[in-house]
Amino acid sequence: MEAVQTLTEYELERGKPMPSKNHAMAQYNFLLAFSRYKADYSILPELSLELDGQPYTPDVAVYRKLETDWQHDEIRMTEPPLLTVEILSPKQTMDELMRKAEAYLDAGVKSCWIVQPMIESLSVLQAGRKPQTFSSGEVVDPATGISVTLEEIFR
Repeated sequence: MEAVQTLTEYELERGKPMPSKNHAMAQYNFLLAFSRYKADYSILPELSLELDGQPYTPDVAVYRKLETDWQHDEIRMTEPPLLTVEILSPKQTMDELMRKAEAYLDAGVKSCWIVQPMIESLSVLQAGRKPQTFSSGEVVDPATGISVTLEEIFR
């Protein structure tokens, strides 16, 4: 008899597993590294998206600079970001993240980064191109010009 896995409210709402300590540290380090681009881009963690009628919550979404109207909020953004970052959680599979990246790209996201904390690597995916995987050095996003070093992320 197979064990039935109960999803938490967090997992049901976001459609992904609850993040771990290493996941949270990687996400925090991306936000720190990306903050140097805040004059030109809006860097948004855990933003609710609705792309092609489907809900998504990337770990980080990057848009061209968005105007903020504190009196009017958006629950789910329908405009695709330029870049998404997805960090593999211990309960996720690479296949799940690859399918999510394909859905992002099909919906108009220009670049999707998939991060594997356990092996300290980052893969850049773009529509119509083979994924590029990095395990050291600088990664420059082809869609935005945003760059990070893996040493910044996995310090």
